[in-house]
Amino acid sequence: MRAKRRRASRVWHGTLFAIVLAALVTQTVLVVQGGTDVNAAAGGGDESTRVRLVHLFSYFTIQSNLLVLWASGLLALRPDRDGRAWRVLRLDALLGIVITGIVFALVLAPLVHPVGVAWAVNAAFHYLSPAAFLVGWLVFGPRGQVDGGTAWLAFLWPVAWIAYTFAQGARTGWYPYPFLDAAALGHPRAALNTALVLLAAFCLAALAQWVDRRLRRGRAGARP
Repeated sequence: MRAKRRRASRVWHGTLFAIVLAALVTQTVLVVQGGTDVNAAAGGGDESTRVRLVHLFSYFTIQSNLLVLWASGLLALRPDRDGRAWRVLRLDALLGIVITGIVFALVLAPLVHPVGVAWAVNAAFHYLSPAAFLVGWLVFGPRGQVDGGTAWLAFLWPVAWIAYTFAQGARTGWYPYPFLDAAALGHPRAALNTALVLLAAFCLAALAQWVDRRLRRGRAGARP
């Protein structure tokens, strides 16, 4: 049964790796060609290709999917891997992509209407990747890797992303998401919106620790 679980985990995460990689490559090609950026609530205007690429990789969605790509690829190679750096990467990918899915569904989905191949890219980034990575974590584990120290280290990336986002916005006037747009909303409202998302992330991290402990105990109790 253990060998079957390992094989199933490798297939699951290998498939997710392939889908996310295809979506990321397709989205990058679309941006280079001046096509649709499924992350943008409005058109890109007359920005240069360099600026459009900087914007693309500044989105929390894209960075979260890159983490999912990295973690899924490693799990496809070795499903039972462990180590401090790995634990932080896996939790960052999990929290980042779940927040991506929730925020998109609740806030951003009504603002973007991709068609054609962009529709498929959008579905991969905002629906399939969050759901598949969460299901993979729940079903395959590995368990016992979400501890308090890992959770605190995992927040270094989101905090760094927030600092970068507001610094870039202050310099260029461009913000990746409308609810963070300090130029349009004012800094107090943008800071409040950011704090609410961070609070949700802390709650999700605490929930992940609780679920991980419960699943670990349940699996240990199920062993003969």
